[in-house]
Amino acid sequence: MEFTARYQDGKTASSRDVICIIDLASDPVMLAILDAGTREIVDRWPADECHLLHSRMMELRIGNRQRPAGARLAVTGIENMKAALGVLPRLNQHQRADYWKQARIIGLATAALVSVIVAYLYGIPLLADRLVTFFPPEWESKIGATADAQIEASLTGGKGYAVCETNPNTVANKAITRFTELAFAGLNSPFAPTVTVVRSDVPNAFALPGGRTYYLSSLIQASRTPDEFAGVLAHELGHVYYRHGMQGLISTSTTGLLVGFVLGDLTGLSVAGAVGASLIDNRFSRQSEAQADDFAGKTAQRLGFSPSGLVDLLDRVAKDDAFSKALALFQNHPLTDDRRAALEALDTKDPGARPAFTTEEWNAIRDMCKPPPPPPLPDVVTPAETTP
Repeated sequence: MEFTARYQDGKTASSRDVICIIDLASDPVMLAILDAGTREIVDRWPADECHLLHSRMMELRIGNRQRPAGARLAVTGIENMKAALGVLPRLNQHQRADYWKQARIIGLATAALVSVIVAYLYGIPLLADRLVTFFPPEWESKIGATADAQIEASLTGGKGYAVCETNPNTVANKAITRFTELAFAGLNSPFAPTVTVVRSDVPNAFALPGGRTYYLSSLIQASRTPDEFAGVLAHELGHVYYRHGMQGLISTSTTGLLVGFVLGDLTGLSVAGAVGASLIDNRFSRQSEAQADDFAGKTAQRLGFSPSGLVDLLDRVAKDDAFSKALALFQNHPLTDDRRAALEALDTKDPGARPAFTTEEWNAIRDMCKPPPPPPLPDVVTPAETTP
């Protein structure tokens, strides 16, 4: 029994008409492939290694496990297809085996994906929380300096920060330094945070690995009370205390390693990209935000001011369309109902609570980055009257 087909050897794009004949005398049994015109032998396939390929309608495609992946026989016509199935009765059996093999591959791939998701959601954050305690503070400070340079270039287009007051002995800078030192007093932190107020139209505040903390002037202008300013500042200092920036960097880098392992990219490109993204986009998890909120609330209790200022500022400014459209604090720090309730629970409503800053200090802080005065109007020249 024989059938005709179009043959490709899998090495070139050319194809030819062939006649296929089963050779039962050979051991193992072979499928002889002959040129349709000359009947010269073109190839010989082990019959038991033949299997069905994905086919088009009214076409039977046959491959062979001992030939290149592109080698195939394309059989058309009902009679030819029936003859091919008669000559090679194990085609369907091999097709079922291939389906099970593909199903196993899909199952393993799905299991690997689930493992990555579980590790990302639970394992990696836990690992980062444990590893950060073993990370030398000196290294973290150097990473913070790298992050500082990159964020400065990103925010200012390479022009550099416009620091509102460079003199550390001004009333405003001395008040902020005093607040920062009191917030960290007795905590045995390896870092002594520094706070810099920078002129910017973006209402934001952020803390980098190693303790560098920035407060952007638009957020000060949005604050109505010293406690609102102090609450956000204490929140950012909480990120410094708990080393959330370093935790996020470890978590992002570990995720890059894990994905690289699964995808076979162990060249370091995925890890390098993850580290760069983490340095620029310093966002924190819900747990980290809750810890920073708790730090702010307990700092308010220790220093005697009301922690509700943080709630008031976030609630009010987050509703301001002009602010919420910006890359602002409130996109990185969404105030959920749980966070609001936790902060309000820390507010003892002590009638003896005093503002975090004196009136003189708060006025100086508000005036650190006054909006620049509008340019003077051009002189209007009145044309001289002329007499007829």
